[in-house]
Amino acid sequence: MALATLYCRAQLGMEAPLVTVEVDIGNGLPAFALVGLPEASVREARERVRAAILNAGFEFPARRITVNLAPAELPKEGGRFDLAIALGILQASNQLPAKVLDGIECFGELALSGELRSCQGLLPALLACKQAGRCALYPQANEAEAQLLKDLQAHGAPDLLAVCAHVAGQRALPLTSTPVPDGTAVDEGALSLNDVVGQAQAKRALLVAAAGGHHLLFIGPPGTGKSMLARRLPGLLPPLGEGQAQEVAAIHSLAGKPRDQGHWRLPPWRSPHHTASAVALVGGGSVPRPGEISLAHQGVLFLDELAEYERKVLDALREPLETGEVSISRAAQQARFPARFRLVAAANPCPCGHFGNPRRPCRCSPDQIRRYLARLSGPFLDRIDLQVEVAMLPPGSLSGSAQAGPTMIELREKVAACQQRQWARQGCLNADLEGEAMREACALGPELAQWYDATLQALGLSARVHHKLLKVARTLADWQRAEAIGQLHLAEALQYRAMDRLLAGL
Repeated sequence: MALATLYCRAQLGMEAPLVTVEVDIGNGLPAFALVGLPEASVREARERVRAAILNAGFEFPARRITVNLAPAELPKEGGRFDLAIALGILQASNQLPAKVLDGIECFGELALSGELRSCQGLLPALLACKQAGRCALYPQANEAEAQLLKDLQAHGAPDLLAVCAHVAGQRALPLTSTPVPDGTAVDEGALSLNDVVGQAQAKRALLVAAAGGHHLLFIGPPGTGKSMLARRLPGLLPPLGEGQAQEVAAIHSLAGKPRDQGHWRLPPWRSPHHTASAVALVGGGSVPRPGEISLAHQGVLFLDELAEYERKVLDALREPLETGEVSISRAAQQARFPARFRLVAAANPCPCGHFGNPRRPCRCSPDQIRRYLARLSGPFLDRIDLQVEVAMLPPGSLSGSAQAGPTMIELREKVAACQQRQWARQGCLNADLEGEAMREACALGPELAQWYDATLQALGLSARVHHKLLKVARTLADWQRAEAIGQLHLAEALQYRAMDRLLAGL
């Protein structure tokens, strides 16, 4: 047989398009041609495959070898095509039986010794392989990722020789069937909301943000507990569903940061430094890669010292905050990544941090404060549902007795119950309500609607804030198991606009 056809998959954002690997061995001077728009890392497969085949004890044909990666217009990058190319050469040179690789997709980078090395971003390819009803051969080093997919027909292999023995029927590789841990293990004693002294309103806002999927901003002087509060939000969120957890794991696989099996169903937590660039936060590169907002998908993105970020970096978040996804366009290709995350941010009210602190006078002039807060654009702040002031504690608060209150388990169960009511009513969390679904879920009586409109006009709030406040009020009603939004819910939602009050005071 002089022609062999195998299957692999490329990487294009979250998608894994099928690639047909065609290997032809013909007469002529010895040569090895690799075509089909390969990147440099793919072109280098010629040397890796040649050495791996020889060191595995097979013969490398001294003839003209042509390898085509179809479709030709799809860019291919990475070492994942090595195994398919090597098996195609062995099959086309009659060193492997014909037809034994039909219905099998092959992934893996070959070492010169023939060992199979792990592939970055393999999970989306395995998921697409499962949906196509094919079996997969992959490096044993990626077995932890493969185990996240139930009922996956796949085999992990340590080297090229083991793969050849498997397809030739000499020594079968074990099927990937080892059950993974539940992935919801939480250290209940690690972080508790009772560790934060006082700050009742901020704790209330944190629970509302957890229950409704709202974005949250804490404003206050240094040392008031803003970061402590934010770090306790992941512990309030219920575990992810299996489909959500697999999507999150696929994003982390693309970034080369596979999730820990023991915690793979817990919402992710990302906390980039304030020197992060727009590409690091949103994603990008010549070959698009997911950024921090995609790595925080279905979890929490914490931005500490919010006003220290560059304005253009924060403004790059405006579209993902609204749509829940990010589209990255480059000259060579485009990619879409999901980015439905909860933004939790902490900021000081002024450069010195003590504006409004009665016990420590502020050293900043109004102009300095305005320039400092001007880094946060109005459209960006409008997209943050809850803006809460975290004030200095009264004297003697820190030396008092330990805080008593509900445990994190009890609070998480209450948050989960509130979210279940939202999913049952509208099929999404309140923060994601749009269009007709929002009008039905957030309907107001005639008198209440008139009062609400008059209040918004008096405060000069935008139409986007109008909708955000309605969604927060809906969450407050769900938290209290109320069927309809009441005036108290709207009044409480209006209290969570601390930045508006701060800017008005200047």
